[in-house]
Amino acid sequence: MAPVAVAVRCRPDLRIEKSLMRTGVVRLAAMDEVGRGALAGPVSVGVVVVTPAIGRVPVGLADSKLLTPAAREALIRPIRRWVAEFAVGHASSAEIDAVGIIGGLRLAAQRGLAALAGGPVDAVLLDGNLNYLGGAGSLPVHLRIKGDLTCAGISAASVLAKTERDAMMTAISADYLPYRFADNKGYGTPEHVAALREHGPSLVHRRSWRLPGSDEEVPLF
Repeated sequence: MAPVAVAVRCRPDLRIEKSLMRTGVVRLAAMDEVGRGALAGPVSVGVVVVTPAIGRVPVGLADSKLLTPAAREALIRPIRRWVAEFAVGHASSAEIDAVGIIGGLRLAAQRGLAALAGGPVDAVLLDGNLNYLGGAGSLPVHLRIKGDLTCAGISAASVLAKTERDAMMTAISADYLPYRFADNKGYGTPEHVAALREHGPSLVHRRSWRLPGSDEEVPLF
Protein backbone atom coordinates (compact mmCIF):
# COMPACT_ATOMS: atom_id res chain seq x y z
CA MET A 1 0.00 0.00 0.00
CA ALA A 2 1.34 3.43 -0.93
CA PRO A 3 2.13 5.73 1.98
CA VAL A 4 -0.47 8.34 2.78
CA ALA A 5 0.73 11.94 2.78
CA VAL A 6 -0.12 13.70 6.02
CA ALA A 7 -0.22 17.47 6.17
CA VAL A 8 1.77 18.79 9.10
CA ARG A 9 0.94 22.27 10.35
CA CYS A 10 4.05 24.27 11.06
CA ARG A 11 4.19 25.79 14.53
CA PRO A 12 5.67 29.30 14.36
CA ASP A 13 8.72 30.06 16.47
CA LEU A 14 11.12 32.93 17.18
CA ARG A 15 14.18 31.75 15.29
CA ILE A 16 14.06 34.48 12.64
CA GLU A 17 13.27 37.19 15.19
CA LYS A 18 16.14 36.10 17.44
CA SER A 19 18.54 35.93 14.50
CA LEU A 20 17.76 39.58 13.75
CA MET A 21 18.20 40.56 17.39
CA ARG A 22 21.66 38.97 17.34
CA THR A 23 22.61 41.59 14.74
CA GLY A 24 21.86 44.39 17.21
CA VAL A 25 18.11 44.88 16.76
CA VAL A 26 16.49 45.50 20.16
CA ARG A 27 12.96 46.51 19.18
CA LEU A 28 11.72 44.49 16.21
CA ALA A 29 8.28 45.20 14.74
CA ALA A 30 6.76 42.00 13.32
CA MET A 31 3.92 42.89 10.95
CA ASP A 32 1.21 41.27 8.85
CA GLU A 33 -1.74 42.55 6.82
CA VAL A 34 -5.34 41.43 6.44
CA GLY A 35 -8.06 42.60 4.10
CA ARG A 36 -5.90 43.13 1.05
CA GLY A 37 -8.14 41.03 -1.18
CA ALA A 38 -11.49 42.18 0.23
CA LEU A 39 -14.00 44.12 -1.86
CA ALA A 40 -15.13 46.32 1.01
CA GLY A 41 -13.82 47.73 4.25
CA PRO A 42 -10.32 48.70 5.35
CA VAL A 43 -7.00 47.05 4.88
CA SER A 44 -5.38 46.46 8.27
CA VAL A 45 -1.82 45.85 9.41
CA GLY A 46 -1.01 44.30 12.78
CA VAL A 47 2.22 45.12 14.62
CA VAL A 48 3.80 43.42 17.62
CA VAL A 49 7.12 44.41 19.14
CA VAL A 50 9.58 41.59 19.77
CA THR A 51 12.47 42.29 22.15
CA PRO A 52 15.22 40.11 23.68
CA ALA A 53 13.10 39.83 26.83
CA ILE A 54 10.19 38.09 25.07
CA GLY A 55 9.00 34.83 26.63
CA ARG A 56 7.70 31.56 25.26
CA VAL A 57 5.34 31.55 22.28
CA PRO A 58 1.68 31.29 23.37
CA VAL A 59 0.23 27.80 23.03
CA GLY A 60 -1.91 27.44 19.89
CA LEU A 61 -0.48 30.45 18.05
CA ALA A 62 -0.65 30.10 14.27
CA ASP A 63 -1.34 32.14 11.17
CA SER A 64 -4.78 33.68 11.62
CA LYS A 65 -6.05 32.05 8.40
CA LEU A 66 -5.51 28.60 9.97
CA LEU A 67 -7.49 29.38 13.12
CA THR A 68 -11.21 29.40 13.80
CA PRO A 69 -12.77 32.70 14.94
CA ALA A 70 -13.08 31.29 18.46
CA ALA A 71 -9.41 30.25 18.50
CA ARG A 72 -8.34 33.70 17.33
CA GLU A 73 -10.40 35.41 20.01
CA ALA A 74 -8.95 33.11 22.68
CA LEU A 75 -5.43 34.13 21.64
CA ILE A 76 -5.89 37.89 21.93
CA ARG A 77 -5.15 38.18 25.65
CA PRO A 78 -2.21 35.71 25.62
CA ILE A 79 -0.66 37.57 22.67
CA ARG A 80 -1.06 40.96 24.35
CA ARG A 81 0.50 39.68 27.57
CA TRP A 82 3.30 38.00 25.62
CA VAL A 83 4.48 40.96 23.57
CA ALA A 84 3.26 43.79 25.87
CA GLU A 85 3.43 46.28 22.97
CA PHE A 86 1.20 46.02 19.93
CA ALA A 87 -1.02 48.01 17.57
CA VAL A 88 -3.21 47.67 14.49
CA GLY A 89 -3.30 50.32 11.76
CA HIS A 90 -6.05 50.71 9.18
CA ALA A 91 -6.59 52.42 5.84
CA SER A 92 -10.20 52.95 4.76
CA SER A 93 -11.80 51.92 1.48
CA ALA A 94 -11.89 55.60 0.47
CA GLU A 95 -8.16 55.89 1.10
CA ILE A 96 -7.54 52.72 -0.91
CA ASP A 97 -9.53 54.27 -3.75
CA ALA A 98 -7.39 57.41 -3.50
CA VAL A 99 -3.91 55.89 -3.27
CA GLY A 100 -4.31 52.25 -4.38
CA ILE A 101 -4.01 49.09 -2.35
CA ILE A 102 -0.22 49.32 -1.91
CA GLY A 103 -0.57 52.91 -0.77
CA GLY A 104 -3.32 51.78 1.59
CA LEU A 105 -1.09 49.08 3.03
CA ARG A 106 1.64 51.67 3.55
CA LEU A 107 -0.76 54.02 5.36
CA ALA A 108 -2.03 51.22 7.60
CA ALA A 109 1.51 50.04 8.40
CA GLN A 110 2.72 53.56 9.18
CA ARG A 111 -0.27 54.13 11.46
CA GLY A 112 0.37 50.88 13.29
CA LEU A 113 4.02 51.78 13.85
CA ALA A 114 3.10 55.31 14.98
CA ALA A 115 0.64 53.92 17.53
CA LEU A 116 3.25 51.87 19.41
CA ALA A 117 3.49 53.08 22.98
CA GLY A 118 7.25 52.60 23.24
CA GLY A 119 8.12 54.77 20.27
CA PRO A 120 10.23 53.93 17.20
CA VAL A 121 11.49 50.43 16.46
CA ASP A 122 14.89 49.40 15.10
CA ALA A 123 13.67 47.22 12.24
CA VAL A 124 10.60 45.60 10.71
CA LEU A 125 9.96 41.93 9.93
CA LEU A 126 7.30 41.84 7.23
CA ASP A 127 5.35 38.88 5.89
CA GLY A 128 5.61 38.20 2.15
CA ASN A 129 7.89 39.39 -0.63
CA LEU A 130 6.63 42.97 -1.00
CA ASN A 131 7.98 45.86 1.04
CA TYR A 132 4.85 48.00 1.06
CA LEU A 133 6.44 50.32 3.63
CA GLY A 134 8.58 51.61 0.77
CA GLY A 135 11.81 53.49 1.07
CA ALA A 136 10.58 56.22 3.40
CA GLY A 137 12.98 56.81 6.26
CA SER A 138 15.91 54.61 7.17
CA LEU A 139 14.03 51.81 8.93
CA PRO A 140 15.40 48.42 7.81
CA VAL A 141 12.68 46.09 6.49
CA HIS A 142 13.22 42.33 6.38
CA LEU A 143 10.88 40.27 4.22
CA ARG A 144 9.94 36.70 5.05
CA ILE A 145 7.90 34.65 2.59
CA LYS A 146 5.34 32.55 4.49
CA GLY A 147 6.38 34.42 7.61
CA ASP A 148 2.83 34.15 8.95
CA LEU A 149 3.37 30.38 9.11
CA THR A 150 6.90 30.32 10.52
CA CYS A 151 7.55 33.51 12.51
CA ALA A 152 5.69 33.76 15.81
CA GLY A 153 5.80 37.54 15.84
CA ILE A 154 4.19 37.76 12.40
CA SER A 155 1.59 35.13 13.35
CA ALA A 156 0.69 37.18 16.43
CA ALA A 157 0.38 40.35 14.34
CA SER A 158 -1.90 38.53 11.90
CA VAL A 159 -4.22 37.37 14.70
CA LEU A 160 -4.53 40.87 16.18
CA ALA A 161 -5.15 42.45 12.77
CA LYS A 162 -7.68 39.82 11.74
CA THR A 163 -9.73 39.99 14.93
CA GLU A 164 -9.79 43.80 14.95
CA ARG A 165 -10.74 44.09 11.29
CA ASP A 166 -13.42 41.37 11.62
CA ALA A 167 -14.92 43.27 14.56
CA MET A 168 -15.02 46.46 12.50
CA MET A 169 -16.84 44.73 9.63
CA THR A 170 -19.29 43.11 12.01
CA ALA A 171 -19.99 46.48 13.65
CA ILE A 172 -20.99 48.13 10.35
CA SER A 173 -22.95 45.15 9.05
CA ALA A 174 -26.30 46.42 10.35
CA ASP A 175 -25.85 49.60 8.31
CA TYR A 176 -25.34 47.63 5.09
CA LEU A 177 -27.63 44.64 5.53
CA PRO A 178 -27.78 43.36 1.92
CA TYR A 179 -24.03 42.71 1.85
CA ARG A 180 -23.83 40.55 5.00
CA PHE A 181 -20.50 41.95 6.16
CA ALA A 182 -20.81 40.16 9.50
CA ASP A 183 -20.57 36.89 7.58
CA ASN A 184 -18.11 37.67 4.77
CA LYS A 185 -16.05 40.51 6.33
CA GLY A 186 -16.02 42.25 2.95
CA TYR A 187 -14.61 39.37 0.91
CA GLY A 188 -16.17 38.24 -2.36
CA THR A 189 -18.40 35.37 -1.29
CA PRO A 190 -21.19 34.34 -3.71
CA GLU A 191 -23.80 36.06 -1.51
CA HIS A 192 -21.77 39.26 -1.36
CA VAL A 193 -21.23 39.25 -5.12
CA ALA A 194 -24.96 38.69 -5.72
CA ALA A 195 -25.76 41.66 -3.46
CA LEU A 196 -23.31 43.85 -5.35
CA ARG A 197 -24.92 42.94 -8.64
CA GLU A 198 -28.37 43.71 -7.27
CA HIS A 199 -27.67 46.83 -5.22
CA GLY A 200 -24.36 48.20 -6.50
CA PRO A 201 -21.52 49.28 -4.22
CA SER A 202 -22.04 50.84 -0.79
CA LEU A 203 -20.04 53.66 0.74
CA VAL A 204 -17.56 51.19 2.21
CA HIS A 205 -16.85 49.29 -1.00
CA ARG A 206 -13.62 49.88 -2.88
CA ARG A 207 -15.21 51.73 -5.75
CA SER A 208 -12.02 52.10 -7.77
CA TRP A 209 -11.92 48.31 -8.14
CA ARG A 210 -13.68 46.49 -10.95
CA LEU A 211 -16.39 45.17 -8.68
CA PRO A 212 -18.98 42.55 -9.66
CA GLY A 213 -21.83 44.27 -11.48
CA SER A 214 -19.61 47.05 -12.82
CA ASP A 215 -18.99 47.66 -16.50
CA GLU A 216 -15.46 46.24 -16.16
CA GLU A 217 -16.25 43.38 -13.83
CA VAL A 218 -13.49 40.87 -13.12
CA PRO A 219 -14.75 37.31 -12.43
CA LEU A 220 -14.06 36.25 -8.83
CA PHE A 221 -15.06 32.59 -8.95
